[in-house]
Amino acid sequence: MIAETEQDQAGPVVEFIEVEKYFGEWGQRHRVLHGVSYSVPRGKTTVIAGGSGQGKSVTLKLILGLLKPDNGRILVDGQDVTRLSRKKLRDLRMKFGVLFQGAALFDSLSVFENIALPLRERTRLKEQEIQDQVAATLESLELTGHENKFPAQLSGGMQKRVGLARALQLDPEIVLFDEPTTGLDPVMTREIYDLFRRTQERLGYTAILVSHDIPQVFDLADQIVLLNNGEVDTFTNVGQIKDSEKPHIREFANMTLGDLS
Repeated sequence: MIAETEQDQAGPVVEFIEVEKYFGEWGQRHRVLHGVSYSVPRGKTTVIAGGSGQGKSVTLKLILGLLKPDNGRILVDGQDVTRLSRKKLRDLRMKFGVLFQGAALFDSLSVFENIALPLRERTRLKEQEIQDQVAATLESLELTGHENKFPAQLSGGMQKRVGLARALQLDPEIVLFDEPTTGLDPVMTREIYDLFRRTQERLGYTAILVSHDIPQVFDLADQIVLLNNGEVDTFTNVGQIKDSEKPHIREFANMTLGDLS
């Protein structure tokens, strides 16, 4: 039994198995994913890339069970999210932290209260325990001294830090990042990516990151998932993308990584 448990823990945290997703009515359906299969390694960072409308954000919603595929299975820790009851799906989502595009902070709440919100809503911690945990998070993300400010008083980069702090409060096994550097200048983008790397290495969660910010975001990736016209290719490094002989991948590489001819 111990060997089986260790093997389970070492296996992929998310698996797509022949997943299909369409939008629109019959006759005018838009294919987003077509027979897609791949795995997300546990404790690593997977970057999902591709052009606009290729299904990057849709993929995150499928993982969370906010959308259902038309066909196929999506496993999170071996549980098929397409078949779970509402209660079991809600329980499964406790494994996740999510950093939304724009951070999605509540304007009427202070930094402290934004970060404390998941603890107040989803746990039975006492007030002092909440204060201690939030204070520790503030310190680890270099936010100490900003706890009484409101989102409108923060820079874009600081808002992202607060959003990450809130996403980490329930000690998630998986953190989803949806276009986390939108609106940031190149210098701040690099700082935020460095923060993401340090935090993931320190806490060991699985990171799944959707971003248009290529090629900078590839520096974070242990795995790159490239979506194109409903199909998927996976890579473990940028060099594999550059070396691909597939026309659509070479076109993508030329546009994002420079002329390969």
